[in-house]
Amino acid sequence: MGAYPPGRPVHIVDGARTPFLKARGIPGPFGASDLAVAAGKALLARQTFGPGDLDEVILGCILPGAHEANIARLVALRLGCGKAVPAWTVQRNCGSGMQAIDAAALDIACGRADLVLAGGTEAMSRSPVLVGDGMVRILADLARARGPWAKAKVAARLRPAHFRPVSGLALLLTDPLSGLSMGQTAELLATRFGLTRERMDAFALESHRRLARAQDGGRLEELAPLAGDDGILRDRDEGLRRDADPAGLARLKPAFQAPHGRVTAGNSAQISDGAACLLLASEPAMRRHGLTSLGRIVDGHWAALEPSQMGLGPVHAMAPLLRRRGLGTGDVDFWEINEAFAAQVLACQEAWADEPYCREELGTPPFAPIDPERLNVDGGGIALGHPVGCSGARIVLHLLHVLRRTGARRGMASLCIGGGQGGALLLERD
Repeated sequence: MGAYPPGRPVHIVDGARTPFLKARGIPGPFGASDLAVAAGKALLARQTFGPGDLDEVILGCILPGAHEANIARLVALRLGCGKAVPAWTVQRNCGSGMQAIDAAALDIACGRADLVLAGGTEAMSRSPVLVGDGMVRILADLARARGPWAKAKVAARLRPAHFRPVSGLALLLTDPLSGLSMGQTAELLATRFGLTRERMDAFALESHRRLARAQDGGRLEELAPLAGDDGILRDRDEGLRRDADPAGLARLKPAFQAPHGRVTAGNSAQISDGAACLLLASEPAMRRHGLTSLGRIVDGHWAALEPSQMGLGPVHAMAPLLRRRGLGTGDVDFWEINEAFAAQVLACQEAWADEPYCREELGTPPFAPIDPERLNVDGGGIALGHPVGCSGARIVLHLLHVLRRTGARRGMASLCIGGGQGGALLLERD
């Protein structure tokens, strides 16, 4: 799926994101809507127009709270957009934030909107803890039972297993058809492409080192600090491990395939909370409000593949997009491929330049290898964290800042998607 309608350029004029907060086993200080509102307020506060001038708000989110139905509408109202600005929520697993941007861009490209707030948000630390169907049936029978004796008979059916919690997050990160967790699919890719544990750990370590350099060099301009009710100002991504070293990573046990697996907590994306919002505009809207452009969305593509191979989704999305545009690897200055797992990004790099894979799976000649020095130059999800509904928006926003900082022209943002999909957006600076 791809090819934008010609004739009406789509610009991203600005964006902001919250720091990514590491999940610590308890509900985090901010809900998904709180995070999106914080990012949106920081973004809108520096614009020449008011929230009510937006044509629509589109957000990606996977696990909104029970009180956050159609979370985009809730966020729009909390941002002061008013009752007349429509808002809607998209869900494409890890690609949700990118899907929101793509949907906004298509609305602008076809003339249905001129000014759209789009992005993604996720509070993974607040994913629900559920009870099983057996417990639900007992609770239902208790509610229907008449009198103490009838209720006691129902209660007598309770067993310890009924009190066993079910993790909503574990369900989210498991493919329901194959029964494989996302980490197990990464193990399959490590085996398929002969990726060693040492190579995966080295990739993870470099992610932390690059994020540390970006923090120290002030290269995360898109960050908007979070102020909570606890009085703590959070102004940095919390996943960074400055003390990470090869020996420490090597000591970690396999997380998904004991005892000989290669995927560990150290070479996987961290569970985290965060939000990113971007402002997309047509050229008439830019002239009307005196806006400048970070860059244009040139084209996008969505692809699908076998769910157990979901980590290769970026290859399946990026390849037809470049071929459609008549471009090769060397025509792209910088790349962002979301780091769900080190194995997954490394497998994408291998598949991208592998002749049998490209010919048999993609029907195309292989591409020139992607230069590691131009991929995820400021670190990625392994060091930052991966709030699933947000990451697609984050990589688009950060890539635009990388292009501006370096004076480069063209970038590709892509990510794998649970369930066996991939998404990619091609960006350019004028």
